[in-house]
Amino acid sequence: MLEIIVLPLLTMVTCKETRAAIIALHKNGFTGKDIVATKIAPKSTIYRFIKNFKERGSILVKKASGRPRKSSKRQDRLLKRIQLRDRSATSAELAQEWQQAGVSASARTVRRRLLEDGLVSRRAAKKPLLSKKNIRDRLIFCRKYSEWTAEDWGKVIFSDEAPFRLFGASGKRLVRRRKGERYHQSCVMPTVKHPDTIHVWGCFSSKGVGSLTILPKNTAMNKEWYQNTLQQQLLPTTQQQFGEEQCIFQHDGAPCHKAKVITKWLGDQNVEILGPWPGNSPDLNPIENLWSILKRRVDKQKPTNSDKLQEVIMKEWVAISQDLAQKLIESMPSRIAEVLKKKGQQYITETTETKI
Repeated sequence: MLEIIVLPLLTMVTCKETRAAIIALHKNGFTGKDIVATKIAPKSTIYRFIKNFKERGSILVKKASGRPRKSSKRQDRLLKRIQLRDRSATSAELAQEWQQAGVSASARTVRRRLLEDGLVSRRAAKKPLLSKKNIRDRLIFCRKYSEWTAEDWGKVIFSDEAPFRLFGASGKRLVRRRKGERYHQSCVMPTVKHPDTIHVWGCFSSKGVGSLTILPKNTAMNKEWYQNTLQQQLLPTTQQQFGEEQCIFQHDGAPCHKAKVITKWLGDQNVEILGPWPGNSPDLNPIENLWSILKRRVDKQKPTNSDKLQEVIMKEWVAISQDLAQKLIESMPSRIAEVLKKKGQQYITETTETKI
């Protein structure tokens, strides 16, 4: 009789179902010894289930209380306020300050509490330090062009210089690796103490990328080089992209850009200048996003020497689509609006290519 009842119960694998089966047999008059003979569970487990059932009259297991929480909700809020006062404070430092408030907890507990509040440790983003003059100039510039539409910005050619370094133009790369593969050849990014650096000047508009010129090695952009670049690169680009249509040229306030000889030359060429461009404002220049995209593309090619690096830079530059260039230009009204909203502070642009 017992074997007939128990046979289907032996297929049960979960603790909850096993407990229910044991209690069912117990209720049907079988002794603990009879139930042990079925080998449905270890002897000690069977007798423990039966004992608990007799004491509580239920097959439900009393939920364990677990380890007591070391801090109250009020103390957790205090920890959050301490962290928000000093975002760079380490978990060990926070644990010490929290202890002064009566909470004895480890740095690990501190990290868990902050994670519960959505405060995650991340590398601090870098951005230019803005002076009061920078903020004022940014607001003046943004107010001046606040009514401009994407179509208006489509008449502007943006320009800038950028460095490209051998063995990592962008300076960082993520890899997926297994334990023990930290220094595996496929998981490392080679570095050198003094990598070759190539400086380039480029320009683009909503009609696509324009000219890109590479300065000779160990040559810095000065007013002579800049005037030659404008003559040889900018003018052909404006003619090719805009023809006889009037366009506007943007460049920042670098010393060689503001030189009297450059200002006079631009005037002689009837080149209209956007601005004056506010200092420390890479977030307002969409070409900064273009440089980030270009550097990532160059990185993927893994050039091994300066000649190869130059070749890859030029190849990837001309491969940039007009659609991408146009989307960057069309972001100008939102950049202007955001800086005004933030009262002159930085507008954080999304440089991830998939987001553009």
